[in-house]
Order: sequence, then structure tokens, then C-alpha cells
Amino acid sequence: MADPYQILGVARTASEADIKKAYRKLAKELHPDRNTDNPKAAERFSQATNAYDLLSDKDKRARFDRGEIDGDGNPAAPFGYGGGGPRPGGGGFRSQGFEFGGGGDADMGDIFEGLFGGGRSRGGGGFSGGFGGFGRQAAPKGGDIQYRLQVPFTDAATLAPQRVTLGDGKAIEVKLPAGVATGTQMRLAGKGEPGAGGAGDAIVSIEVQPHRFFTRDGDDVRIDLPITLAEAVLGAKVKAPTVENPVMLTVPAGTSSGKTLRLKGKGFHKKGGGRGDQLITLMVEVPAEDAALREFVEGWAATQVGNPRAVMGV
Repeated sequence: MADPYQILGVARTASEADIKKAYRKLAKELHPDRNTDNPKAAERFSQATNAYDLLSDKDKRARFDRGEIDGDGNPAAPFGYGGGGPRPGGGGFRSQGFEFGGGGDADMGDIFEGLFGGGRSRGGGGFSGGFGGFGRQAAPKGGDIQYRLQVPFTDAATLAPQRVTLGDGKAIEVKLPAGVATGTQMRLAGKGEPGAGGAGDAIVSIEVQPHRFFTRDGDDVRIDLPITLAEAVLGAKVKAPTVENPVMLTVPAGTSSGKTLRLKGKGFHKKGGGRGDQLITLMVEVPAEDAALREFVEGWAATQVGNPRAVMGV
């Protein structure tokens, strides 16, 4: 993945507000609903969402700035070994309906043994035999396997259980952690490559898929909800979608386009407990061709005085 700062078009010194503003601008510009004939826009929308998920998380942003993780949120590769590619002694790439690769991190014990000739004791937490190579090395574990799991937006928000098909063909159900986002990694102990000292682990990297009309803003969920002119002027009860079930929403009489309403606890689950909110921005849709409405507004406009833009100096 490219540098998240470059994807959002912000400097590395950008504030949280600058990052949020840049993301919202790109999200509106690249949203799949507005680019049905441009598949590349959906790809850029997904990249922008992934970049915002990383940079809006203070801990992940700090770790990225220090070079500890890459743009996907994966640990930086030590000593030239990549976390997502083949690893000496590990498995290769397989295909089980989603993308994954064999591997795991470099074995630090093996590196030290090459330098000093000593044996490593897995159970004792150190080396046995020192520099002379005395002692017996424990049997090595199998390599880790990297998996990439695509999770629907609403499943990520509600922490719906996911099924993962492993390299041996077996399917298991996993629980998503609170605060899950693109780049989140889950370790499944003993689900990797077999080895004389036991099986390695499966490392599952999460990729949250973009939604048709929901967007993520930290732990909150945002949506633009169309309403009719009559509903805006007179007020109404309208049905609004959430990441779980639709709810009835009260539109106050005299609502202007752009007014935002908040539904408490309808967002993403937070790492520290609780949930974010859903922010609903009401968008008044005016009919393009309605002779009766045009005639009424022309007569009504003639009675109006004042300039609603005067406070802006224009």
C-alpha cells in the first residue's frame, strides 16, 4: 500500500482535523454511488478509507511514523523478511477464495545460531550450550501462514462472526475484535504450517470493504439521507437505515438541507468499550420538473425580503 499521507494528499504534520477534512472530500468525490461507470474510483475510495483508518488512529499513526508498521498496518519486516511473502521453511501462496501467503517473521534464534553456533532452548527462554554449540536444539515449529480476510462494512461495525477457510480446507468461525479496521491482524494459534515442534500460527489481516452509502468517521458512521421537500417543510417520520436495522427518524418541520441528526450507539464498537454514533445528514431533494411547484415558488419568492447570505458579506 502507498503512503497513507500521499493517498489523502496531506502533509505528515497534518492535524486530525486536516486528515478528516481531506478524507471526507475524497469520500464524496470517489464514492461508488457517484462513479458507477468508473471502477478505478471504487479502488481509490477503498485506498482512501484504509489510509484514513490508519491515520485517524493515534497509536497506529505514531507507529507508522516511527516505521514500525507499513501502510497496511502490518509490522515492518525485520532483517529484510516480508510478512506477506514466502519465508524460508514456510509455505508458499495458496488460494482458498481469498488471498494469503505462507511465511512468518524471521526466526531470531536461527540468526543468532548462525553467528554464535549455539543451540536454542524454546522452553528455557534462552540459549543452551553458549558459544560452543553444546546442548540440543528444540525441534522447530512450523511456519506461520498469512491470510487476508475481506469483511463487509456492516459486519465490521456490528462485530458479526466471520468464517475463515484455512489452507487444509477446514473452515472455522472467528470473532472480530472491537475497534476492527482495515489492517487489523488476528493470530490463530496452531493453525499454520505443521512442524516437528508443533504447528505455526495463522495470521489473519482484515480488510473492511467500502459500503454503498455508509462511510466511517473514526468510530462513527455517516450517511446522507435524501428527504422530500414536503418532509423538510412540514416535518415527518421517515425510515432511515443503520448498520443493523432500519429505524424511524423524526425530521423537524422547517429542516434545511445539510442538517445532521445523531443516533447514539449505532456506530462501530470501540476498543475501550461502548460504541460510536451514526450521523445522518438530511439532503432535501427538489423535483427537477414540477410546474405546480415552480409556479408556487415564483409567487412565494416575490413576497420574500432580505438576503440569507448577508452574514457572509455577499
